[in-house]
Amino acid sequence: MVVVNTTNHGGPNAHFVDALAAADPSVRLQAALTAGTSPDPRLVATLVARCAVEPDFFVRDMLTWALCRLPAEITVPMLIDELRSDTPQARSQALHTLSKIGDRFAWPAVSALLHDEHEEVARSAWRAAAVLVPPGDQAGLADDLATELGRGDHHMQLSLSRALVALGEAVGPVLDAAGASPDPRIRAHASATQQLIRDPDSGFTLAVEMAKRVAVAGPDT
Repeated sequence: MVVVNTTNHGGPNAHFVDALAAADPSVRLQAALTAGTSPDPRLVATLVARCAVEPDFFVRDMLTWALCRLPAEITVPMLIDELRSDTPQARSQALHTLSKIGDRFAWPAVSALLHDEHEEVARSAWRAAAVLVPPGDQAGLADDLATELGRGDHHMQLSLSRALVALGEAVGPVLDAAGASPDPRIRAHASATQQLIRDPDSGFTLAVEMAKRVAVAGPDT
């Protein structure tokens, strides 16, 4: 986990550190924009550390963009280190940034968080895994992700379905197997995911609700 002392000691990046910690989110946003516009490897640790605590979505997104503008050989190891943080936001944002960078060196660390107990971390891990999975490993990832079918609310289930859909043909047999699960939530989620594959523009919520009714009532109803 990256730890940065943000106390201003008059160093070359002191003004930047202060700007990232400013009370006004527009100041923080401008600081992150500046960091991405003029990439400086000396700022990587500061940017990564700020991702763990930044409360504003738009600032976090700009921090990710700034990190993507820097050399992957510097950013990726630091972001992987963040995946061991006790802070859920640190793990989640690091996963998001790694998915944007797209360096498969991060794959083992990313795949280790697919079943994280914190829902936002798990969702970020699913999205990152679908991007970073090595060629030929899609079926294994589909099997692993399928164990999460039925977990969480609508938003979480949609995130998992999108990650599964991104794996292409490898997900078909997994969803067929899940469709025979004794758990009606798993069957409903699998069915809604299959509908999403057939029609990406279909309403996922409606598909889930319809699948739940069928799953609960039984196939012969």
